[in-house]
Amino acid sequence: QVQLVESGGGLVQAGGSLRLSCAASGSTLSFNYIAWYRQGSGKQQRESVASISSGGTINYADSVKGRFIISKNNAKNTVYLQMNSLQPEDTAVYYCFAATTGEHSWGQGTQVTVSS
Repeated sequence: QVQLVESGGGLVQAGGSLRLSCAASGSTLSFNYIAWYRQGSGKQQRESVASISSGGTINYADSVKGRFIISKNNAKNTVYLQMNSLQPEDTAVYYCFAATTGEHSWGQGTQVTVSS
């Protein structure tokens, strides 16, 4: 099973930026679908924030469109989430998710806290 390790979370003031990284133990070229999810405190479900399909289709949640950018570096087997104009409502644990044929993996999550 592919291992995913997130990094880059932290505390930032409203209006600031962070870049999250997700390092995969396998080739990102083998993934059918890669995404960033987040789960806010007290919320029961994780919400999809941004995703890339193997065909290159990129999707964003309406709440982050124009502020977040998902990208990947296949040579480094790493997926990124550039987060700009952060707001307190973006505070959450952010998780990396990857799916290949027949299996999927989650990272352990990285905390992002945005202060007002």
